Amino acid sequence: MERPITYFAPPERATADQIRIDHDRLRLTPLIRELLASFPQPAMILNPQREIVYANDKLLALAGTGHDRVLGLRVGEALNCIHSDELESGCGTSKACSVCGAVNAIWQSVRTSSAQTRDCRITYRVPTGFAALDLRVWGTPLALDAQFTVFAIEDITDEKRRAVLERIFFSDVLELATGLKGVLEASTEPSEIPEMNATACNLSDELLETIRCYRDLIAAERGELRPNFTEIDVNRLLFGLCDFYARHSQAEGKVIAPPVVTGPTRVRSDAVLLSRVLGHLMKNALEASAPGGAVRVSFESTGGGPTFFVHNPSYMPEKVQLQVFQRSFSTKAAAGRGIGTYTVKLLTERYLRGEVAFTSTINSGTVFTVRLPEQPDTAVNLLPESDARQSCPDAAAPGRRNGS
Repeated sequence: MERPITYFAPPERATADQIRIDHDRLRLTPLIRELLASFPQPAMILNPQREIVYANDKLLALAGTGHDRVLGLRVGEALNCIHSDELESGCGTSKACSVCGAVNAIWQSVRTSSAQTRDCRITYRVPTGFAALDLRVWGTPLALDAQFTVFAIEDITDEKRRAVLERIFFSDVLELATGLKGVLEASTEPSEIPEMNATACNLSDELLETIRCYRDLIAAERGELRPNFTEIDVNRLLFGLCDFYARHSQAEGKVIAPPVVTGPTRVRSDAVLLSRVLGHLMKNALEASAPGGAVRVSFESTGGGPTFFVHNPSYMPEKVQLQVFQRSFSTKAAAGRGIGTYTVKLLTERYLRGEVAFTSTINSGTVFTVRLPEQPDTAVNLLPESDARQSCPDAAAPGRRNGS
């Protein structure tokens, strides 16, 4: 029999009978019941195949389902991770799983027989499309008559959000405000005043845009944004964005080429949110480009829906590509915010009803595409993330993956 496909962790599954035997044995062991009940956070016991054989009530509440529905599922399957069904082998076997903190904590705990701690970002399905969790996870070996793993989860989403807010206001905003103050206090010749005023205006525009971007992200995650769909002139939109970002601090020493527009030049969308989406991509493209590099934006509406393209000449390694749309992930290490591409995906897919994707190769660089619907559905469900899981409890329990 051919071995199931996997790009990372072992794909093999236990039989339904074995899972039930393990569950009953653990359930009837008072020490195990008390151990998991005492955890202040969601916790479970996994078999050697990384499948849930026992869980506490806090895990069931997080998954939005009952005990019988999580037995035999892996962590990503129980939480409805968007990558958990990419391969028939399930959670832990796709390419994206290689950078998942949960899978790494479990597998390394099994391989090394030692406790493991990781931070983990999970993007999961909800009725509105997708939502995100930032987690801290622990995997601890538990040797009984077989090797099990005690796996615990702590939701650190609020901690990550505070960290992002601190970086924005203590780094980005402070840097821009300091630059603005320096310009305004500079002693200049009368002939330099127009240039000084222009620099001050550019810095104040960046300052306001930074604050608005994070304000919109918070509102989007809470389900508080209400798109206003109108007719948009694509030429005016793209030339305006190119003009703004050509004066951006990240554009120094780089080039923004004039936009190329093909096909009908009007689309129906929310102008503010679409500008925010394309602006994030242009800023990211500038940050990724080396001095002298050119950022190019284009649009075409020749079939398949109106589509915007943002290109830069840099290449993203595969490990980066696998995490690009995750909240809190940044290529800029500790200094990064990790909200740009996540915000792009959130606004595009939940609010503009479109799709965002990218390609990145050494020869062609990186191209992000934002495809809008021909006729956007304006009557969309905009539940906040905190309510989305509660409204769709069965979505978190897709069922057994091994056919048993």
